Amino acid sequence: MKKRIAVIGFGGMGSWHVNHALKSDVLELAGIYDIDESKSEKARGMGIYAYSSLDEVINDKSVDLVTIAIPNDVHLDTVVRCLKGGKHVICEKPVALSSSDLEEMINASKESGKLFTVHQNRRFDVDYLAMQQLADSGEIGKPIRIESRIHGSRGIPSDWRGEKEHGGGMILDWGIHLIDQLMLIYKDEVIDTINCTLTNITNKEVDDGFYLTITFKSGAVAFVEVGTYNFISMPRFYMKAEKGSALIKDWREKTQVAKCKYWHENDVLPVQTAAGLTKTMAPRDSVTLDTYELDIPKSDVHDFYRNFVSAIDGKVTQLVTHDQMRLDMKIMEQAFKSAELNQTIKFEY
Repeated sequence: MKKRIAVIGFGGMGSWHVNHALKSDVLELAGIYDIDESKSEKARGMGIYAYSSLDEVINDKSVDLVTIAIPNDVHLDTVVRCLKGGKHVICEKPVALSSSDLEEMINASKESGKLFTVHQNRRFDVDYLAMQQLADSGEIGKPIRIESRIHGSRGIPSDWRGEKEHGGGMILDWGIHLIDQLMLIYKDEVIDTINCTLTNITNKEVDDGFYLTITFKSGAVAFVEVGTYNFISMPRFYMKAEKGSALIKDWREKTQVAKCKYWHENDVLPVQTAAGLTKTMAPRDSVTLDTYELDIPKSDVHDFYRNFVSAIDGKVTQLVTHDQMRLDMKIMEQAFKSAELNQTIKFEY
């Protein structure tokens, strides 16, 4: 049986959720609520019911769950009100601006007996899924270092995402996605240290990019980079593993894999460079190295909602758990702390 959903906020992501709900096999759209009357009028023009207030949404007994897609600084109050009002809640990322806010949300979920999660839609990105599947397969051994990058060249969108009071900046906007992805790939690792540097090329109020290094107690490393002033983009993913390397240049391309068959070579032909010969950096041949491509994985982002509806019915565990939300939040908080102190810090769970 389909669940009735109301979407709070009818902006970019709110519209995205509405479009998916209209085509869903597990959801029925009850309506939207937005404080901007022009957006309510837009919804009515599409034949979608527009609630007049958040209280009207909460008091609608036919609504099973709400998805909240509003600026980051007003997540807390809206999430808690909806949970206490008897609704299951999905909140857009970042779920909160602090660990204390997140704990308040989790407590409201426990007290109300209603499910609460965050919409980590980029767990369904095919580039991430390819890296995760390669790591899990052990095909090229255990990952030693994974680099995850997103580059753009237009700065921060010219809306609340560029304003500190609303929880703007790239760590909270794109960083949360890339951090969440890497923590799932490195799911069995324990974080040791965090080092982060912010950039403020196009925006002085919030970070318009950052470099984040997460070192694990095993010695493995996760590196995250987000840039909004890059006119040539670096590869989306690079993995260095025990038995080889993997590269994804772009989410539209297949994974390139190089698997080392034999470490030692009896006769290495030196390579002529501009300033001399080198054996150290000489390319390998097919005797010691296998190179191949992996197909792009299949993915359906609406599986997020299918999971949540099944979780409401008690059939499965929700995809994005409270503990995962806590870890992602702490990493972001300590990334900001590292940047402020301009030093590597020990990670505190």
